[in-house]
Amino acid sequence: MRVVVVGQGYVGLPLAVRAAEVGHQVIGYDVDARRIKRLAAGESYVEDVSCERLARALQRGTYRPSELARDCGGFDVAVVTVPTPLQDGAPDLRHIEESAHTLARFLRPGATVVLESTTYPGTTEELFAPILEDGSGLTAGADFHLGYSPERIDPGNTVWGFQQTPKVVSGVDAASLKAVEAFYGQLVDTTVPVRSPKEAELAKLLENTFRHVNIALVNEIAMFARHLDIDVWQSIEAASSKPFGFMKFTPGPGVGGHCLPIDPSYLNWRVQRELGQNFRFVELANDINNHMPEYVTRRVIDALNAKRRSVNGSRVLLLGLAYKKNTGDARESPAVRIAELLLDMGARVRAVDPHVVESVKVDARLARVEATRKELAAADVVVLLTDHDCFDYRMITEHASFVLDTRNRMTGPKVEVL
Repeated sequence: MRVVVVGQGYVGLPLAVRAAEVGHQVIGYDVDARRIKRLAAGESYVEDVSCERLARALQRGTYRPSELARDCGGFDVAVVTVPTPLQDGAPDLRHIEESAHTLARFLRPGATVVLESTTYPGTTEELFAPILEDGSGLTAGADFHLGYSPERIDPGNTVWGFQQTPKVVSGVDAASLKAVEAFYGQLVDTTVPVRSPKEAELAKLLENTFRHVNIALVNEIAMFARHLDIDVWQSIEAASSKPFGFMKFTPGPGVGGHCLPIDPSYLNWRVQRELGQNFRFVELANDINNHMPEYVTRRVIDALNAKRRSVNGSRVLLLGLAYKKNTGDARESPAVRIAELLLDMGARVRAVDPHVVESVKVDARLARVEATRKELAAADVVVLLTDHDCFDYRMITEHASFVLDTRNRMTGPKVEVL
C-alpha cells in the first residue's frame, strides 16, 4: 500500500521505517525542511531508528521523506503523528488541524486515516473527522475508514520497541476498526482493539496519568524522607520485593519528554470543560512534579551553604540534559529548568550530555563541556540529573568534591542522594 506518515519525529519516524520494512511504499511527510534533508541523507536523529535502518529503507526505495504536501497524494493509509503541546494550559491542536486539512485534499473512497497524536477523548470524532469530511466531501465510516491508535514510543527502550509493544487500535465503526487493525497487524506483534476512538484516546491519557501520579507520590515521599532521616531508595527497593500489589517508581529531578508534563493536563482540561470539575489527582501531581526542579536547586544551594559559599559565582556541573537516560530527548526536561534557575542566581553552570545535540533549545548562557577529571574537580557541586550509562560514575566520585545524585547511581562520602 501507499502509506503517508505525517510527522517524522520520535513517533512518526519509527512507524514510517517499520511500514517501509514490511513492504509498503511510505512517504514520510514533515513540514520541517531541515528534518527532511537529514533523513534524505540517511541521517537519523531518533535513537529508535539507526542510520543503518534508515539507509536500507532509502536504498530499497520503500521510504521517501518529503516536505511537499503534494507527495501525500494517492495514499491508501495515512497516519498523523504530529505534536500536541499545551498553550496556556489548554490543548494546542493546530498541528492536528493542519494535518487534517492537508490529507483531506487527497482523501479517496476506501482509504484509511489514523490519528496517533496524544489528545483528549473526542478529538478524533469531534475535530479530526469534520475537517477531513469538509475538505474531501466524503463521510467517515461510510466512504473512508477512520480510527485512533495512541503512540506508545519509549525512546531508548531496547526491550519494548515499536514492534514489540502492543498497539491499541480503534475505529469509528466496525469496518474502520477492521482496516486500522489490519494495517497495524502487519507492523506490530500484538494489537488491542477497543470499542471506539474515545476509549483509545482515554487509554493513552490513563497510562501517562498513572505514571505521573505515582512519580509525584515518590517525589513527595523522597522530600519527606530526607527530613525524617530515612533512606527512601532502600524503602523503595524493599517495597518492590513484594511480588504483587506494588509497582516500582523512583524519585527524580522532575518529569520531562512529550508525555508526562503534558498528557495528564489534557484529561484535566477535558474534565473541566465538559463536567465543570477538577481532576484533583492530576493537579496535585502537576504541582509536585513541576516544582521538583526548584527542590533540586534548593538542595544545590544547601550544599553550597555548607561550604560557606554563595550560589552566585559558584561553579556547578550538571550531568545530563535529556529527560531520560540514554536518549537525546530534552523536550520539557527538568534539567534545562534547573540550569536556568541556577544561571539566574548567578552560578557558573556547565553541562555534560553527549546524547543531546547542540540544536536542542537550552539557555545560551549554559556552557557545554565534557566530563573530564579537570571539569569534575573544578566544580563546587556536581549534579547528576540524567543517569546515562556512558557516564563514568567511578571517575565522578573520585574527582568531584561534592555530588548531588538525583538518580541514586553513586555512593560514597562525597555523594548525597535526592
